[in-house]
Amino acid sequence: MNLDAILAQTMLGLSQGVFYAMLSLGLAIIFGLLNVINFAHGALYMLGAFVALIGYSYIGPWLGYPDFQMGFWWALIVAPIVVGCFGMLMERFMLRRLYQFDHIYGLLLTFGVALVLQGVLSNYFNISGTAYPATPDMLNGIVNLGFMYFPKYRLFAIVLSVIICFATWFMIERTSLGAVLRAGQENPKLVEAFGINVPRMVTLTFGFGVALAALAGVLAAPIYSVSPLMGADLIITVFAVVVIGGMGSILGAIVTGLTLGLVQGLTQALYPPAANTVIFFIMVIVLLIRPAGLFGKADG
Repeated sequence: MNLDAILAQTMLGLSQGVFYAMLSLGLAIIFGLLNVINFAHGALYMLGAFVALIGYSYIGPWLGYPDFQMGFWWALIVAPIVVGCFGMLMERFMLRRLYQFDHIYGLLLTFGVALVLQGVLSNYFNISGTAYPATPDMLNGIVNLGFMYFPKYRLFAIVLSVIICFATWFMIERTSLGAVLRAGQENPKLVEAFGINVPRMVTLTFGFGVALAALAGVLAAPIYSVSPLMGADLIITVFAVVVIGGMGSILGAIVTGLTLGLVQGLTQALYPPAANTVIFFIMVIVLLIRPAGLFGKADG
């Protein structure tokens, strides 16, 4: 296989890796700062894509305005807000009751929420997928990268996702707001002594992590069919990415997500039958060598 073909597969792998990175980042924020294993993360990614689809194709007729359509740029703003608010309600009225119990209870609750969301949307939408036709004209077409012609929209999704991922990392790891969030996880009583409402901070943090998943869903909608099962098909791989990077590691989630997307793309080029399993093979090797993950901190 020539170099151009390998580079082409690398770009395609990176276009998948940015979704791994964004979803893993949201999971890492929720687990690292709140100690919640959110198994509904894939369903909330799917919900973000459906908010975009409903806003474009269905909301106008439902409201009696058949010509109204929520465009792609508005969907990038509205979907994360809507799903983030849903996530905050979920944290406030469901997960908060389980914090004093073992992590498995939160995992089972969020797994149940995922099944409910998938079941409800499967009753009203095509389970095999619905096209999202709202890609802006400026992002249609292809661009010449020298070694391949690459879709403009995929390049836009890669650039925007990388910017958002590293901006989020900078906010959490390098700003005073991030320091307060980390302190609230480590010693909530001390933080409350400074007049900070820790429960509200926890709710907002969960909502932010969920909003990242919804944003990834909107970005994925023009590339993949919008399906009630699109999150279920991805969440196991994303959990593997988080485990490899280190549970709760923000930088680990970003770097590992991008890297494993590249690895998967290269594997697709060199040995296609292993493309769907290479990430899990890497996870096994990493856990045998470094159980806390590549960027995780070992207990003690």
